[in-house]
Amino acid sequence: MTKDKYRQQFPALANKAYFNYGGQGPLPETALEAIYEAYKRVQLGGPFSGEIGAWVAQEAMLTRRAIANELAVPPETIALTEDVTVGCNIALWGIDWHPGDHLLLSDCEHPGIVASVMELQRRFNLEVSVCPLAATLNQGDAVAVIADYLQPNTRLLVISHILWNTGQVLPLTEIVKVCHEGYEPPLTPPWQGGGQEDLPVQNHKVRVLVDAAQSVGVLPLNLIESGVDFYAFTGHKWWCGPEGLGGLYVSAEALADLQPVFIGWRGIVTDANAKPIGFKPGTQRYEIATSAYPLYAGLRSAIALQHEWGPIEERYAEICRLSKYLWERLSEISHVECLRTSAPEAGLVSFRLTNGMPHKKLVDLLEKQGIMVRTILNPDCVRACVHYFTTEAEIDKLVGAIAIQLV
Repeated sequence: MTKDKYRQQFPALANKAYFNYGGQGPLPETALEAIYEAYKRVQLGGPFSGEIGAWVAQEAMLTRRAIANELAVPPETIALTEDVTVGCNIALWGIDWHPGDHLLLSDCEHPGIVASVMELQRRFNLEVSVCPLAATLNQGDAVAVIADYLQPNTRLLVISHILWNTGQVLPLTEIVKVCHEGYEPPLTPPWQGGGQEDLPVQNHKVRVLVDAAQSVGVLPLNLIESGVDFYAFTGHKWWCGPEGLGGLYVSAEALADLQPVFIGWRGIVTDANAKPIGFKPGTQRYEIATSAYPLYAGLRSAIALQHEWGPIEERYAEICRLSKYLWERLSEISHVECLRTSAPEAGLVSFRLTNGMPHKKLVDLLEKQGIMVRTILNPDCVRACVHYFTTEAEIDKLVGAIAIQLV
């Protein structure tokens, strides 16, 4: 299938140059049709009937399987959620926190996650540290930085697999290994101010929670091999599925210690008298109650369309090729400075203007021309996202429009 023919399946691409996949991907026609047909079936069968109840259970099972196949994990490790933030909150609030426990997160996390951590800190009197991963975008060792900030009382590390603001891809497997296998604390730890030579050695596993908003649908993934504990993702970004449907992966080991935060009929087991007697096995215990079930068919359809293009390795390679092309073209424009000094590792390309023009003004001017990018506040920059079906002509249009505005 040619790229032009493939793009024709996305109505949103017909009248614009779209570079906001990291915010929300456009729905393909097949997904729209699948959602409509699913809603229609629910109404024809009777929304609250035995037939539709069985259909909903089947749809959920098929959707977990489709997602699990993409992440190379068993279906029972996937909880269906609304979005990344819900998945992260299930993990954040399901841990049995005690006063004085330490939580570590990076300086590149999304404000929604930072706000959740701040409330955890207030409510449970936690120690919270922020490790400076933004500085490792072009040089430095992200794994070493994280290791330096781990403490003997650290219980959880919160990071993103691909940083949403700069597009940096973190070495997840290596980070998880450091957190799980322990470390020798530095003689001058950042969290103490230096001079401590007799610090205790970490002798427990630090759990790792990953915000996977920008990695699912982009990177080839094998979460079992990575060893990650919690991986929260959404279907509406790089998978180009419907908004309102995502998931949370919980490893078999981490499942034993993570208690349900939100509790409803979908996650519990009852006796013959409808009395709750426990939680369902696997990650279904984290699911709550009634959802927009027709979205399940839409997400599966969107994922299936991705496979029509080719395997994830080929799709990722094309994303990298196109993001490099965009990065190179932007680097040719006067008064544009890309945050990365080398080709991007994923589809997020962030840049700043050096002539004093406000970034919001540029974004607004581009949108009036049918070119969609967005601003990022920290660091202050503009972010453009390319997918594997982005065209070089689209990129040329974006670059040309930016160059004209900066003349």
